[in-house]
Amino acid sequence: MRPTTLASQSAVLNPAVLYTVLLVLGLLAPFTLYPTFLMKVLCFALFASAFNLLLGFAGLLSFGHAAFLGSAGYVCGLMVRDLGVTPEVGILAGTVVAGLMGWVFGSLAIRRTGIYFAMITLALAQMVYFLVLQIKATGGEDGLQGVPRGHLFGIVDLSDNMAMYYTVYAVFCLGFFIIYRTIHSPFGQILKAIRENEPRAISLGYDVDKFKLLAFVISAALSGTAGATKTLVFQLASLSDVHWHMSGEVVLMTLLGGLGTILGPAVGGATIVTIQNQLADSVGSWVTVIMGAIFVVCVLLFRRGIVGEIQALLKRAGMQ
Repeated sequence: MRPTTLASQSAVLNPAVLYTVLLVLGLLAPFTLYPTFLMKVLCFALFASAFNLLLGFAGLLSFGHAAFLGSAGYVCGLMVRDLGVTPEVGILAGTVVAGLMGWVFGSLAIRRTGIYFAMITLALAQMVYFLVLQIKATGGEDGLQGVPRGHLFGIVDLSDNMAMYYTVYAVFCLGFFIIYRTIHSPFGQILKAIRENEPRAISLGYDVDKFKLLAFVISAALSGTAGATKTLVFQLASLSDVHWHMSGEVVLMTLLGGLGTILGPAVGGATIVTIQNQLADSVGSWVTVIMGAIFVVCVLLFRRGIVGEIQALLKRAGMQ
Protein backbone atom coordinates (compact mmCIF):
# COMPACT_ATOMS: atom_id res chain seq x y z
CA MET A 1 0.00 0.00 0.00
CA ARG A 2 1.35 3.43 -0.92
CA PRO A 3 2.31 5.90 1.85
CA THR A 4 -0.32 8.40 0.66
CA THR A 5 -3.05 5.79 1.13
CA LEU A 6 -1.83 4.98 4.64
CA ALA A 7 -1.76 8.66 5.50
CA SER A 8 -5.30 9.17 4.28
CA GLN A 9 -6.49 6.17 6.33
CA SER A 10 -4.73 7.54 9.40
CA ALA A 11 -6.48 10.90 8.92
CA VAL A 12 -9.87 9.26 8.59
CA LEU A 13 -9.36 7.19 11.74
CA ASN A 14 -7.83 10.02 13.76
CA PRO A 15 -9.96 10.48 16.90
CA ALA A 16 -9.91 14.28 16.58
CA VAL A 17 -11.29 14.05 13.03
CA LEU A 18 -13.89 11.47 14.07
CA TYR A 19 -15.18 13.53 17.00
CA THR A 20 -15.23 16.70 14.90
CA VAL A 21 -17.36 14.95 12.27
CA LEU A 22 -19.72 13.60 14.95
CA LEU A 23 -19.97 17.06 16.52
CA VAL A 24 -20.97 18.62 13.19
CA LEU A 25 -23.48 15.82 12.50
CA GLY A 26 -25.04 16.47 15.91
CA LEU A 27 -25.41 20.15 15.09
CA LEU A 28 -27.12 19.38 11.76
CA ALA A 29 -29.22 16.41 12.91
CA PRO A 30 -32.38 18.30 14.03
CA PHE A 31 -32.83 19.66 10.50
CA THR A 32 -33.36 16.13 9.17
CA LEU A 33 -34.69 14.13 12.13
CA TYR A 34 -37.38 14.75 14.75
CA PRO A 35 -35.72 16.83 17.54
CA THR A 36 -37.67 15.20 20.41
CA PHE A 37 -36.50 11.76 19.30
CA LEU A 38 -32.92 13.01 19.05
CA MET A 39 -33.13 14.51 22.54
CA LYS A 40 -34.25 11.17 23.96
CA VAL A 41 -31.34 9.49 22.19
CA LEU A 42 -28.87 12.00 23.67
CA CYS A 43 -30.24 11.57 27.20
CA PHE A 44 -29.92 7.79 27.09
CA ALA A 45 -26.56 7.97 25.31
CA LEU A 46 -25.22 10.05 28.21
CA PHE A 47 -26.80 7.67 30.72
CA ALA A 48 -25.19 4.63 29.06
CA SER A 49 -21.81 6.40 28.75
CA ALA A 50 -21.89 7.27 32.46
CA PHE A 51 -22.74 3.67 33.33
CA ASN A 52 -19.91 2.43 31.09
CA LEU A 53 -17.44 4.51 33.09
CA LEU A 54 -18.28 2.32 36.09
CA LEU A 55 -18.68 -1.09 34.44
CA GLY A 56 -16.44 -0.82 31.38
CA PHE A 57 -13.47 0.89 33.03
CA ALA A 58 -13.75 0.16 36.76
CA GLY A 59 -15.27 -3.30 36.34
CA LEU A 60 -18.14 -2.61 38.77
CA LEU A 61 -21.56 -3.94 37.74
CA SER A 62 -24.34 -1.81 39.22
CA PHE A 63 -27.98 -2.86 38.99
CA GLY A 64 -29.15 0.34 40.64
CA HIS A 65 -28.31 3.13 38.22
CA ALA A 66 -31.98 3.81 37.52
CA ALA A 67 -32.14 5.33 41.01
CA PHE A 68 -29.77 8.12 39.95
CA LEU A 69 -31.47 8.74 36.61
CA GLY A 70 -34.97 8.86 38.10
CA SER A 71 -34.21 10.67 41.36
CA ALA A 72 -32.42 13.48 39.56
CA GLY A 73 -35.40 13.78 37.23
CA TYR A 74 -37.79 14.18 40.15
CA VAL A 75 -35.53 16.69 41.92
CA CYS A 76 -35.18 18.76 38.75
CA GLY A 77 -38.92 18.59 38.06
CA LEU A 78 -39.92 19.61 41.59
CA MET A 79 -37.50 22.52 41.66
CA VAL A 80 -38.46 23.86 38.24
CA ARG A 81 -42.21 23.35 38.66
CA ASP A 82 -42.75 24.10 42.34
CA LEU A 83 -39.87 26.42 43.23
CA GLY A 84 -39.69 28.22 39.89
CA VAL A 85 -35.93 27.90 39.41
CA THR A 86 -34.40 28.15 35.95
CA PRO A 87 -33.70 24.92 33.97
CA GLU A 88 -29.93 24.99 34.40
CA VAL A 89 -30.35 25.21 38.19
CA GLY A 90 -32.76 22.28 38.08
CA ILE A 91 -30.29 20.16 36.08
CA LEU A 92 -27.45 21.12 38.42
CA ALA A 93 -29.57 20.26 41.48
CA GLY A 94 -30.48 16.87 40.01
CA THR A 95 -26.81 16.20 39.24
CA VAL A 96 -25.71 17.10 42.78
CA VAL A 97 -28.42 14.96 44.41
CA ALA A 98 -27.53 12.00 42.18
CA GLY A 99 -23.85 12.45 43.05
CA LEU A 100 -24.62 12.47 46.78
CA MET A 101 -26.77 9.36 46.36
CA GLY A 102 -23.90 7.79 44.47
CA TRP A 103 -21.58 8.52 47.38
CA VAL A 104 -24.02 6.83 49.82
CA PHE A 105 -24.66 3.86 47.53
CA GLY A 106 -20.99 3.48 46.69
CA SER A 107 -19.82 3.72 50.29
CA LEU A 108 -22.03 0.76 51.13
CA ALA A 109 -21.59 -1.28 47.96
CA ILE A 110 -17.80 -1.19 47.53
CA ARG A 111 -17.46 -3.18 50.75
CA ARG A 112 -18.33 -6.19 48.60
CA THR A 113 -17.36 -7.35 45.11
CA GLY A 114 -18.91 -9.22 42.20
CA ILE A 115 -22.53 -10.32 42.45
CA TYR A 116 -22.77 -9.07 46.04
CA PHE A 117 -21.86 -5.55 44.90
CA ALA A 118 -24.53 -5.74 42.19
CA MET A 119 -27.20 -7.01 44.61
CA ILE A 120 -26.49 -4.24 47.12
CA THR A 121 -26.96 -1.59 44.43
CA LEU A 122 -30.19 -3.27 43.29
CA ALA A 123 -31.55 -3.42 46.85
CA LEU A 124 -30.75 0.26 47.47
CA ALA A 125 -32.33 1.25 44.16
CA GLN A 126 -35.50 -0.65 45.02
CA MET A 127 -35.69 1.28 48.28
CA VAL A 128 -35.56 4.50 46.26
CA TYR A 129 -38.28 3.18 43.93
CA PHE A 130 -40.70 2.44 46.76
CA LEU A 131 -39.88 5.75 48.42
CA VAL A 132 -40.69 7.66 45.24
CA LEU A 133 -43.87 5.62 44.84
CA GLN A 134 -45.11 6.48 48.34
CA ILE A 135 -44.24 10.19 48.53
CA LYS A 136 -47.24 12.30 47.49
CA ALA A 137 -45.14 15.11 46.04
CA THR A 138 -43.76 12.80 43.34
CA GLY A 139 -47.21 11.91 41.99
CA GLY A 140 -47.00 8.18 42.69
CA GLU A 141 -47.78 5.98 39.69
CA ASP A 142 -48.73 9.03 37.60
CA GLY A 143 -45.28 10.53 37.91
CA LEU A 144 -44.43 14.20 38.21
CA GLN A 145 -46.39 15.94 35.46
CA GLY A 146 -46.57 19.46 34.11
CA VAL A 147 -42.89 20.32 34.45
CA PRO A 148 -42.26 23.55 32.49
CA ARG A 149 -39.17 23.78 30.33
CA GLY A 150 -38.71 27.39 31.36
CA HIS A 151 -36.11 29.84 30.10
CA LEU A 152 -32.42 28.92 30.06
CA PHE A 153 -30.51 31.51 32.12
CA GLY A 154 -33.82 33.40 32.16
CA ILE A 155 -33.36 34.28 28.47
CA VAL A 156 -33.69 31.34 26.03
CA ASP A 157 -37.23 29.97 25.76
CA LEU A 158 -36.90 26.18 25.87
CA SER A 159 -40.49 25.64 24.78
CA ASP A 160 -38.98 25.99 21.29
CA ASN A 161 -37.90 22.46 20.33
CA MET A 162 -34.77 23.61 18.51
CA ALA A 163 -33.59 25.66 21.48
CA MET A 164 -34.27 22.68 23.74
CA TYR A 165 -32.38 20.35 21.41
CA TYR A 166 -29.22 22.43 21.36
CA THR A 167 -29.37 22.78 25.14
CA VAL A 168 -29.60 18.99 25.50
CA TYR A 169 -26.84 18.58 22.93
CA ALA A 170 -24.59 20.95 24.88
CA VAL A 171 -25.29 19.03 28.10
CA PHE A 172 -24.49 15.74 26.35
CA CYS A 173 -21.24 17.08 24.86
CA LEU A 174 -20.12 18.41 28.26
CA GLY A 175 -20.95 15.12 29.98
CA PHE A 176 -19.26 13.08 27.26
CA PHE A 177 -16.16 15.30 27.46
CA ILE A 178 -15.96 14.75 31.24
CA ILE A 179 -16.17 10.99 30.71
CA TYR A 180 -13.57 11.10 27.91
CA ARG A 181 -11.12 13.12 30.00
CA THR A 182 -11.69 10.90 33.03
CA ILE A 183 -10.92 7.78 31.02
CA HIS A 184 -7.78 9.28 29.47
CA SER A 185 -6.42 10.68 32.73
CA PRO A 186 -4.08 8.96 35.23
CA PHE A 187 -7.21 8.32 37.30
CA GLY A 188 -8.73 6.44 34.36
CA GLN A 189 -5.59 4.34 33.96
CA ILE A 190 -5.78 3.37 37.63
CA LEU A 191 -9.43 2.36 37.15
CA LYS A 192 -8.38 0.08 34.30
CA ALA A 193 -5.65 -1.41 36.50
CA ILE A 194 -8.22 -2.11 39.21
CA ARG A 195 -10.51 -3.72 36.65
CA GLU A 196 -7.78 -5.96 35.28
CA ASN A 197 -6.09 -6.96 38.53
CA GLU A 198 -7.30 -5.42 41.79
CA PRO A 199 -4.81 -7.26 44.09
CA ARG A 200 -1.92 -5.98 41.96
CA ALA A 201 -3.28 -2.40 42.16
CA ILE A 202 -3.43 -2.75 45.96
CA SER A 203 0.13 -4.09 46.03
CA LEU A 204 1.28 -0.99 44.12
CA GLY A 205 -0.02 1.16 46.97
CA TYR A 206 -3.28 2.48 45.51
CA ASP A 207 -6.26 3.03 47.79
CA VAL A 208 -8.58 0.94 45.61
CA ASP A 209 -11.76 1.67 47.56
CA LYS A 210 -11.23 5.42 47.19
CA PHE A 211 -10.84 5.16 43.42
CA LYS A 212 -13.86 2.89 43.05
CA LEU A 213 -15.99 5.23 45.17
CA LEU A 214 -14.96 8.26 43.13
CA ALA A 215 -15.78 6.44 39.89
CA PHE A 216 -19.17 5.50 41.34
CA VAL A 217 -19.91 9.11 42.30
CA ILE A 218 -18.91 10.49 38.87
CA SER A 219 -21.00 7.84 37.11
CA ALA A 220 -24.01 8.50 39.37
CA ALA A 221 -23.77 12.29 38.96
CA LEU A 222 -23.64 12.11 35.16
CA SER A 223 -26.53 9.62 35.17
CA GLY A 224 -28.41 12.23 37.19
CA THR A 225 -27.56 14.88 34.61
CA ALA A 226 -29.13 12.67 31.94
CA GLY A 227 -32.24 12.09 34.09
CA ALA A 228 -32.73 15.76 34.92
CA THR A 229 -32.35 16.74 31.27
CA LYS A 230 -34.82 14.05 30.21
CA THR A 231 -37.42 15.43 32.64
CA LEU A 232 -37.16 18.87 31.04
CA VAL A 233 -37.42 17.42 27.53
CA PHE A 234 -40.61 15.45 28.20
CA GLN A 235 -41.90 17.73 30.98
CA LEU A 236 -42.44 14.60 33.04
CA ALA A 237 -40.57 12.60 35.67
CA SER A 238 -41.78 9.04 35.25
CA LEU A 239 -41.85 6.25 37.81
CA SER A 240 -40.43 3.93 35.16
CA ASP A 241 -37.16 5.91 35.31
CA VAL A 242 -36.47 4.59 38.84
CA HIS A 243 -37.66 1.05 38.13
CA TRP A 244 -35.15 -1.82 38.01
CA HIS A 245 -36.10 -2.40 34.35
CA MET A 246 -34.29 0.84 33.53
CA SER A 247 -31.16 -0.44 35.26
CA GLY A 248 -31.37 -3.53 33.05
CA GLU A 249 -31.85 -1.43 29.93
CA VAL A 250 -28.69 0.57 30.50
CA VAL A 251 -26.73 -2.68 30.90
CA LEU A 252 -28.17 -3.80 27.55
CA MET A 253 -27.28 -0.49 25.89
CA THR A 254 -23.70 -0.69 27.13
CA LEU A 255 -23.11 -4.31 26.13
CA LEU A 256 -24.81 -3.88 22.76
CA GLY A 257 -22.74 -0.83 21.86
CA GLY A 258 -19.46 -2.10 23.22
CA LEU A 259 -18.38 -2.46 26.83
CA GLY A 260 -15.21 -0.54 27.64
CA THR A 261 -15.25 1.53 24.45
CA ILE A 262 -15.69 5.30 24.29
CA LEU A 263 -18.47 5.56 21.72
CA GLY A 264 -20.01 2.12 22.24
CA PRO A 265 -22.55 2.98 24.97
CA ALA A 266 -23.79 6.01 23.03
CA VAL A 267 -24.26 3.82 19.94
CA GLY A 268 -26.00 1.17 22.04
CA GLY A 269 -28.29 3.76 23.62
CA ALA A 270 -29.19 5.19 20.22
CA THR A 271 -29.87 1.68 18.88
CA ILE A 272 -32.19 0.67 21.74
CA VAL A 273 -34.11 3.97 21.67
CA THR A 274 -34.53 3.68 17.90
CA ILE A 275 -35.82 0.11 18.19
CA GLN A 276 -38.28 1.12 20.89
CA ASN A 277 -39.42 4.13 18.91
CA GLN A 278 -39.89 2.26 15.63
CA LEU A 279 -41.46 -0.93 16.97
CA ALA A 280 -43.53 0.26 19.95
CA ASP A 281 -46.65 1.03 17.87
CA SER A 282 -46.43 -2.00 15.59
CA VAL A 283 -45.54 -4.82 18.02
CA GLY A 284 -46.47 -3.31 21.39
CA SER A 285 -45.07 -5.13 24.41
CA TRP A 286 -43.29 -7.60 22.11
CA VAL A 287 -40.58 -4.97 21.69
CA THR A 288 -39.02 -6.23 24.94
CA VAL A 289 -38.86 -9.75 23.47
CA ILE A 290 -37.18 -8.39 20.36
CA MET A 291 -34.63 -6.47 22.44
CA GLY A 292 -33.97 -9.63 24.44
CA ALA A 293 -33.36 -11.58 21.25
CA ILE A 294 -30.99 -8.88 19.99
CA PHE A 295 -29.12 -9.04 23.29
CA VAL A 296 -28.74 -12.83 23.04
CA VAL A 297 -27.47 -12.59 19.46
CA CYS A 298 -25.05 -9.85 20.46
CA VAL A 299 -23.66 -11.86 23.38
CA LEU A 300 -23.29 -15.02 21.28
CA LEU A 301 -21.98 -13.55 18.03
CA PHE A 302 -20.74 -10.01 18.75
CA ARG A 303 -19.36 -10.21 22.27
CA ARG A 304 -17.42 -6.97 21.89
CA GLY A 305 -20.54 -5.05 20.88
CA ILE A 306 -21.11 -2.95 17.77
CA VAL A 307 -18.23 -0.51 18.24
CA GLY A 308 -15.94 -3.18 19.71
CA GLU A 309 -16.41 -5.42 16.68
CA ILE A 310 -15.80 -2.52 14.29
CA GLN A 311 -12.58 -1.65 16.12
CA ALA A 312 -11.44 -5.29 16.00
CA LEU A 313 -12.23 -5.39 12.27
CA LEU A 314 -10.17 -2.25 11.65
CA LYS A 315 -7.24 -3.65 13.63
CA ARG A 316 -7.30 -6.87 11.63
CA ALA A 317 -7.30 -4.80 8.45
CA GLY A 318 -4.30 -2.84 9.74
CA MET A 319 -6.22 0.46 9.74
CA GLN A 320 -5.89 1.27 13.46
